[in-house]
Amino acid sequence: MKQIWFSVCLLTGGLLNSNIASAQEAASGALLQQMSSASRSLNYELAYISISKQGIESLRYRHAVIDKQPLGQLLHMDGPRREVLQRGGGISYFEPGLEPFTLSGDHIVDALPAIVFADFDYLAKYYDFISVGRTRISDRPCDVYRVVARDGSRYSYVVWMDMETKLPLRVDLLDRDGETLEQYRVISVVVGDQVKNVMQPLLKANLPPLLTLPAAEDVKLAWNAGWLPAGVNEVARNRRKLPNVAVPVESRLYSDGLFSFSVNISPSGSNTSQQFYRQGRRTIQTEIRNGNEITVVGELPPSTAKRIADSITFKVAPK
Repeated sequence: MKQIWFSVCLLTGGLLNSNIASAQEAASGALLQQMSSASRSLNYELAYISISKQGIESLRYRHAVIDKQPLGQLLHMDGPRREVLQRGGGISYFEPGLEPFTLSGDHIVDALPAIVFADFDYLAKYYDFISVGRTRISDRPCDVYRVVARDGSRYSYVVWMDMETKLPLRVDLLDRDGETLEQYRVISVVVGDQVKNVMQPLLKANLPPLLTLPAAEDVKLAWNAGWLPAGVNEVARNRRKLPNVAVPVESRLYSDGLFSFSVNISPSGSNTSQQFYRQGRRTIQTEIRNGNEITVVGELPPSTAKRIADSITFKVAPK
């Protein structure tokens, strides 16, 4: 009888622990979603540094919402002036030596780490959100969370979120060995109407015209990826000619809403079987098979990129 009761207690304890862990993970996901909402809705200014394998950059990002219209400014603080402005659904780029231009978008892509704008309700199906405690960043108390893919096929994030405003104050991108690939770290924070007042002139600023991009074609490709990380979906495909290349390159773009990569196929005259290159978060994996060059490019660990390349299958044309 004692053995039976002991087994029942173990089973019950396991179920309780599982339920507690699930509840904690759901709460962490809800708080991370608040970070995304705060980044889009508050009036704030962040001075921060971006650290990667390429070096250290100093940047300033301002965001405001005036008359229900989002306004943003990303300014590179060192070297020649480089600036990105947002007004509503238009993102305008100003770079030395280039004609200014505007593209459609709902936020400045490089202003904050990609995870800030993620859909955490969707990611919850494929990622674990783990609370790892509290600390201070820029003299402000923060909650700290890890975001880890359950299948172990992607990089992971550690997020330091301001307890008061829910804004991200530090974000580390880690590889599967725990090495830091990139770091976003806030130095100073300003939140309130003073930022709104500074951004007010942007409402009437003369911005470059919107570029018109060619309409996407319905391209049929005779190959598929046999394996993809859980939660990854195809978001675009195309067939295009590159400069000095006689035959077109076929591409599929994939994303899980957090990391993205492309698979590119072109005829090959090379005998090199495999090539691999990684710089920071980006991996390039190339292999030659049956006269085709298969290249996977994107935000993936090398082993994942190789597994995707190995899974590519080609449809046999009917005779």
